[in-house]
Parts: sequence; structure tokens; C-alpha cells
Amino acid sequence: MLRYLSTEIMSLETMLRRLKKYLPNDDISVIEKAYYFAQKAHDGQTRKNGESYFTHPCAVASILIELQLDIPTIAAGLLHDTVEDVESVSLSIIEEQFGTEIAMLVDGVTKLENIKYNDKEEAKAESIRKMILAMSKDIRVVLIKLADRLHNMRTLRFQNEEKQKSISKETLEIYAALANRLGVNSIKSELEDLSFKYLEPEEYKKMVQLVGARRAEREEQIKMIIQTLSEKIEKLNIKYEIDGRPKHLYSIYKKMTQKGKTFDQIYDIIAVRILVDNVEQCYAVLGIVHTLWTQVPGRFKDYISVPKANMYQSVHTTMIGGRQFPFPFEVQIRTFEMHSIAEFGIAAHWRYKEKPGAHAEPDKKMYWLGQILDWQKEISDSREFMDSLKVDLFSEEVLIFTPKGDIISMLAGATPIDFAYRVHSQVGNHCVGAKVNGKIVPLNTPLNTGDRVDIITSSNSKGPSMDWLNIVKTTQAKTRIKQFFKHAFKEENILKGKDMVDKEIKRHSASQLQLLKKEYFDVVLKKYAFADIDDIFGAVGYGGITAEYVVSKLLEERKRLTKETEPIITEVSREELKSKIRKSQHGIYIEGQSGMLVHFARCCNPVPGDDIVGFITHGRGVTIHKEECINILNNDKSRLVRAEWANVSNSEFDASIQIVAYDHISLLGEIAMAIANMKVEIVASSAKRDDKRKISTFTMVIKVNSKEQLESVIKKLKQRSDIIDVFRGSGI
Repeated sequence: MLRYLSTEIMSLETMLRRLKKYLPNDDISVIEKAYYFAQKAHDGQTRKNGESYFTHPCAVASILIELQLDIPTIAAGLLHDTVEDVESVSLSIIEEQFGTEIAMLVDGVTKLENIKYNDKEEAKAESIRKMILAMSKDIRVVLIKLADRLHNMRTLRFQNEEKQKSISKETLEIYAALANRLGVNSIKSELEDLSFKYLEPEEYKKMVQLVGARRAEREEQIKMIIQTLSEKIEKLNIKYEIDGRPKHLYSIYKKMTQKGKTFDQIYDIIAVRILVDNVEQCYAVLGIVHTLWTQVPGRFKDYISVPKANMYQSVHTTMIGGRQFPFPFEVQIRTFEMHSIAEFGIAAHWRYKEKPGAHAEPDKKMYWLGQILDWQKEISDSREFMDSLKVDLFSEEVLIFTPKGDIISMLAGATPIDFAYRVHSQVGNHCVGAKVNGKIVPLNTPLNTGDRVDIITSSNSKGPSMDWLNIVKTTQAKTRIKQFFKHAFKEENILKGKDMVDKEIKRHSASQLQLLKKEYFDVVLKKYAFADIDDIFGAVGYGGITAEYVVSKLLEERKRLTKETEPIITEVSREELKSKIRKSQHGIYIEGQSGMLVHFARCCNPVPGDDIVGFITHGRGVTIHKEECINILNNDKSRLVRAEWANVSNSEFDASIQIVAYDHISLLGEIAMAIANMKVEIVASSAKRDDKRKISTFTMVIKVNSKEQLESVIKKLKQRSDIIDVFRGSGI
């Protein structure tokens, strides 16, 4: 039966004894060496609960041993925090002491602490991205990370409430979902229940009460069902095990909320699981079950003949037993091997299917992992990567048949175009039509489980349409369509992109000679892993990134590098500034000025929270600009005055945003409605459309009361699938 992994933290002696049981011929001396190395490295460090920090790596190793993983993985579990949390330990030291393989595993779970990011969310996203990429090369990396997160969740009660919720949300969205994809249900279920406990404490308590209220009654019912089944299965003269259990709490809660049902309406709150030696015996036992009781219609699932994408195999059937058992209950039937894979997923699969040491290549059934490796190369923005990852992890699956009868697992909502690109890039690029179950259908038709799909291709096809980006549902298909446009018109894209960047620079009234310096491009080159500046122009040309984004980064770099050698105004503390400057009627403190007319620059539309500076204009008073405004950087600095926001909590300011989106008939209306739903007023708007690429760029002036509100609007708009990018603009 599905049980949580033990919470026991093993001593070194227990670890070595347990390892010898399932790895009798392996040299386990490296575990002893890693144990003492980590113990010494973490000496003096404590956890939030006051315990020695070393208890954590010991707990991680204990969980990995329960999963019966190999020696390098256990050693990496003991060492996984040494590089990150101990100054005297580097990755090179780990490699020198323990070898390349263990060092690679430790590196895969080490956060990117030494790189500067714009905010904590970006840093967190990049660390998860690093782990995912390491996982695509060696799946053991994520198993160590899952064990690490499981122990942290078990001790989460010692964190403050804000951290509890933040960590639990990330656990549910990323780590529990990854455990599910890898088939490690023993970890997935506990991560879900622990996350549920901190995210929805009141609902969690209710579920505990509901499940516990009739526990004795359900346990008695399970005993009676097991006894009845055992009497019948004994006659088959086969080896079997049978057990019963309640569903875990989050699973029940999710079914109740998603299906709008009460606790008593959930069919499989109690379940009986039967384990046998082989597939033939599974179906023989199924026959016994169906002769004993009445099957509930529509509640039979055969995951043995059609396994789930995470390798899960089992037969599920829901029964109702007349007067003796007047309630529905679920029966699951599988082999012992299937059960081990169901609980321990990819870890157990190695023990049954792979040769010793063959850990580097993921199983072919784990196709989604290859997809992540494929499309991540084209997604350089960390948040976009995280959004795509969450979609892939959480999406339901449909099982599609090829013309040859092979089964392909795809995300629910996938279209024939998604299917075509899943088969091969060239099949997608030359797709001109599709048949579903023998009938020609539109290319935007959603596919359902059981559909037989035949892609119609033509050698005369000129390639995909930009419209397809609005149709496809999988990140893989979107990535390959963008790759086509990237490579098919490379030279044209470079020229077009350079022209678009030049126009955007002129729109900012900036000098091309001053702005198009190689050192200003470095941040974009590094972020997108481009080889040279032509790659940036090419990406702008085919729509991979926007000219507005590139120019905004150039301006930021110019400001940063200029500030290092030539500050706009002398740095001064807020308190000192307030003592020297006077407040205007616009909610702005201005140094040494009284009664002067103040207005806000239309070129940069500053809002509370922005770093600002005043510029004395002849006959017009003081104009307030953002410090990085290009018009300030290129102007007479002797006319600059210090300025600071006062208390403007009840005021509203105009702010300009630019929205780049894939065009469709209701685009403008939907964006306007989305902004209105945020209780934000649109003051003015303008639009331009690229007919060839079918991309529209909107410039909107909206009313906000702070930089935080503006950033919230931008963040929410970016979550829309039809929006490519949103950023602050420079007015209409």
C-alpha cells in the first residue's frame, strides 16, 4: 500500500547496514567518508529548530536509502549542502575528494548563489532551471532534491507563516508535480499533504476530521473486503499480498473541489490493493473481483495495457457490494514490480530495467523530460521558463494513436499541429492538414484520448504560419515554430531587427553611436546565450525578443556604467535630502526650490517608487524625470536638482506601458478588460500592427498610484498566453 516514507533519521551504522541489504556487492566505504566529511563541514551550524544542521543531510540520505538508490546518490545526499552553505568547501574540493560523478550530482542541487539577479523570484527560477537541466542529464539530481525538499517540509513548522506559505506553494507547484511526473508517489503524496497543511490550514483540519470521524468503521469494512477477496484468491494457488488504505488528504480535497462533490460522494476514499506476480494473474484476480460485487459504470481504468506517462501501471475498478457493502470502494490490482515502480517511480525502474550504472539516459517513457531539454534552449527568460514548466507539469494528458497504432502521450488540449511537431520537426514544418479518426479536421481541433491522428504533409509547403503560435498548446511546438522562422530567414531577420532597434533608439531621442556600444549589449548576450550582436538583431527580426526590450536593456546598461564613473547627482540620504529640500504641491521634494511650477516628463512618466531627478527648464519650472531617462543622460547636468517623492498615497499618476502580443480579433478588448478588472483606468492608447508577423504593439497610458501597482499590472498581463512581452514605455 502507498505509505509515506519513514521519518527515521538513520545513524551511520544503520545506513551501512541498510545499504548492504540491497547493494551487497558494492563498495560502501565512500558513504562513511562522505558522512564524516559533511559532519565536519557543518560543525557549528544549526537549523531553525536548534538541532545540528548535520541532521538534515542525514535525513536526506535516509530518504534516498529508502528509495534504494545507488552509492553515488546517497553520498551526494550527505554532501548536497556543503558547497552551498560552507565557505571552506568548493565544488573542486568535492571532486578531488569524491570524484567527478558525485561532484556533478552535488552541483546539480546547489543553488546559484553567486550570481546577481533582479529579485528573489528570478534567482529562485534560475536555480530551479539549473536543477531541471542537470536532471535532464542525470535524473538522480532531482531525486536528491526531492528528498531535500521532503525533509524541509517535514520541519517547516519552525519557519514563520509567510515562509511556510511561500515554500509550500513552490513545493506544490514544482516539487510535488515533479515527483508525480517521475512516478515517485511515496514522496509526491506526502509533499502534497504537507503543502496542503500550510496553504489551507482550516481546510486541512476539516479533512483530518472527516477522514478520522469514521476511521474505525472504514477499517472494519476494509477487513471484511480483504477477507472475502482472500478466500477467493487462495483458490488460484498464487502468491499475493492484499491491503487496504484511505486516500491521502490532498487527493480527497482536490477531488471534492474540482468536481464540486461532498466527502461522502467521493467513490474511492477507501481502497483495496492486490499485488501478484504477473500480468495474467492481475486479470484473473480482476475476474474474481467482478464476480463478487457490482462494478460502478464508468469507473474502470486499465493502466496495465495503457500505462501512464510516468510509467504507472495498475488496473483500477470501483465496486459496490449490495447489502453487505452498500458503499463504493476502489480495488487496485498490479504486480509486485508495478507496485515498486508506482511507489518509487524512476528509481525503482532502474532496478528492474537498466544495467548497473546506466543512469545518464532517462527512460524512453519519460519523454516529457526530453521535451523540457528541447524547448528550454529557446526560452531564456527565467519566469517564462517557470511558467512553461508549470504548464507541462500540471497539464492533464491525452493518449493519441498514430496511424501505425503506437500510443503517444500529449498534453490535454493539444492540436494536430502539436501532434505533428511531436512526431518530428519536419512533419510539423510540412504539415498542410490532418485526419482524426479518418476525417479531415481543422488544424486547431483539440485531440481527445483514443483519437487516431494522421498528419497530411506536402513537400511544397512553405513552412508553418505565424498563426500557428496562437493555436498550438505545447511549448515544444511553439519552440519549433519559432526555430523555423529564426533559421529560414536569418539574414532578413538580422537586417529587419537592426532597423527595428534603430527606430526604437530614435524614438527615445538617443544617439545610436552612444547607445550601440558592445559593452551595453553584454547583458543581453549573456542572458540569451547569443554568440554576437547579429544574433540579437536576428532574434528581434523573427520575434524572439522585442526591439523595445533590447533598447530598454541598453539604456539600463548605459545608466549603470555611466553612474559608475559620472553620477547624475551626488548621492545623499533620504533624511538629508528632506532637510535640504522643500515640498511642492505635487507631492515632490525639490532641493532649494519654492513655489516653482512642477510637472512630470511625458518621455518617461515617473511614478512613486521610481528614482527621480528634477530638471530646471526655462519658463516651465521643474520637470520630473526618471533618473535613467535618456533625455536626462544626454542633457546639461548643471540644471539638475535633487528630487524625492513625498507622501503621495492618495494621488494617481500617468504611466506608460507597452504590450507586444500575437494579434487576434478580440485582442484589444480582452487586454482592456483585463486592465479594467485590476481597477486601473486607461487614459490613452495607440497601436501598431506587423501584418507579416501578425504581432501588435500597444502603447497605453494608465493611472496608477505607485510603482508597485504598475509592476503588478505588468506582471498580470504577462501571464496571458497571447502576450509576448509587457514593459514600461515612454508615452504616446
